[in-house]
Formats: sequence, C-alpha cells, structure tokens
Amino acid sequence: MVSAGALRAHLVAAGLAGQVATPREKALRSYRCFAARDPRATLGLDPEGAWTTGELLRLMAEKCGVSPDPAITEGADTIDPDCTVAALDAFAERLRRAARNRLPVLLGTGHPQRLHGFYATLAAALSAAGCVVLTPAYGRRIDVPTPFGVRRYRLGYVGGVAVLCQAEGGAPARTHSPLPVRAALAAAARENGILPALVVGDHGFICGAGQLGIEAIGPGASDDPAVFVGEAEGMVSVAVPLDDTGRPDHYLPLSRYVLRRAWLAQ
Repeated sequence: MVSAGALRAHLVAAGLAGQVATPREKALRSYRCFAARDPRATLGLDPEGAWTTGELLRLMAEKCGVSPDPAITEGADTIDPDCTVAALDAFAERLRRAARNRLPVLLGTGHPQRLHGFYATLAAALSAAGCVVLTPAYGRRIDVPTPFGVRRYRLGYVGGVAVLCQAEGGAPARTHSPLPVRAALAAAARENGILPALVVGDHGFICGAGQLGIEAIGPGASDDPAVFVGEAEGMVSVAVPLDDTGRPDHYLPLSRYVLRRAWLAQ
C-alpha cells in the first residue's frame, strides 16, 4: 500500500503540491473575479457569503496552503501537501461509503487532457464494486458562452467519465462551465429518475452539482476558490487542494492511493 509519506513526497516531486506551476498572480486574479461574482470564477456556485478578496485569500491559506500575505503578488504559488493528503483521505472515505452502499455515481472532468485517467480509474473501481456509473445526456448538445461568443459542444463519456467534446471531431475540450453537469443531472432525473448520490469531479462539475444539492467531491487548484468556498459553505463535501497543470501520469498514484484507502483495490 502506498503510504501517506510516499504520496506526500510524490505530490511535491511532481509539482502537484508544494511549489506549483499555477502563478500567484493568476490565483489572486481568480479571487478578485470570484469576489466580483464573475461566472468564470464561481463555476456554477451561488455563494451565500459576501466573500471579499481578503476573505478568499485567508480561506485559501487555511484550506489550500497558499501564502496568506497579500503583499506577495507574483511568483510560484504553493499548496500544502499535508492538506492534500488529509483531503484525499476524506475523499477515499466518501468513495468507500458509496461502494459499500452501491450508490449511483457520476464522474466528470473539465480538464480531460490531464485528469481523465484519475477519474477513469475511480469509475472502473466503483463499477466493479457494484455502483451504477451514470452516463446521462450522452451526445446532448451544450452551448457554452465564452468571451468570444457561444461555442457548440456535446456531452460525451470516456471510460465512464463525463467530458465536454467539440461538436465537430469529438475531441475532449477543457471547460470550467457547470452546464455539462446541469445537463447530465437534468437528463438523469427526466429519463430514468435516478440521480447520482455522489458526483466526483472538478471545476463546474463539483460546484454545479454541489449547488444543486448533490453530494460532490473532487480537486481544486490554488486558483479555484469556488471549490473551497463550496466546502466552507457546506455545498461541497470534500475539496482536495491539488494543482491541475501536471502530467496525466502524475495523478495515477493519487487514484491508487484513494482506492486502497477506500478498500477498492488490493
């Protein structure tokens, strides 16, 4: 079994925690945008609190391990690897509970080029444990507003993981939008009446599901304050501080760790 110490070392060596690639200035810009209720930063969350930039910085320092010093405005950002390991333990417990009770689950990612393998490994293990891995609204058209106009996509599933796909060509696309998970949940309720008891995802998937009252768990980077606000306000069950700019293979030790902690792997 991968130990917590070995995982911590891997997180730091791979740049998923410790000093990370996400720039400090990018994170601070996200906090300002969230405080201004910019939908590109709220990710589908409608927070109850006012959440000023200063309050967000203090929250992210506590939950994520970024520097609380507002005078530090540029350079590499940081994530506390101990926070990451503790959150992954809580994440694993939610997976264990879902598997024990054979709950229906929905998995999705807005960063398929980097994080898909992490989720696909979880989807396969949960399915083997008897959970129904839902794939509602497959092929559904989703129009996403962007600063450059509305872009047309379709909802796809790869290895049981929901991803937004280009309307032409079908290539998975990066997105922070909550529209894919909203479409999936609406279709699940309408088509067969089975809603997921747990959503596992990032960005718009975790925040969009949590806002609609579905238990949601997943990672958030140092420039994703919405995920941690969601946890602070009780709409997200587990927010895992984790940089999302790493190589795809660097996330696989994390999936192996949580599956073993959840007793879903030998």
